[in-house]
Amino acid sequence: MSEESVRKDSVEQLPTQKTAFVTDELNRILAILRDVSPKDADISFDFDGRLEVHIDVRNYEDMVKLEQLIPSLGGGIFCCMERANTPNRPFFHRVTARVDR
Repeated sequence: MSEESVRKDSVEQLPTQKTAFVTDELNRILAILRDVSPKDADISFDFDGRLEVHIDVRNYEDMVKLEQLIPSLGGGIFCCMERANTPNRPFFHRVTARVDR
């Protein structure tokens, strides 16, 4: 038996534990926002060094309502609210908030 095959046979694989911590947290944030958003709202996340959530709605009134509600949700995890145009969707309005976690 060669030395290499002995080394391979004596190395035991460590059990790997898959965690869904990030996914679970994003789903929790998503559920909070879906509870207060219109049924046809599109909710998406963006991460580039900081996590932002975008909520695209059809009605201006829905956007104003969300701007008022979002800062008080989730124990205050949302901040830095902004209005923006919705890329490639001219009939939607976008509310963006930073998730401060």
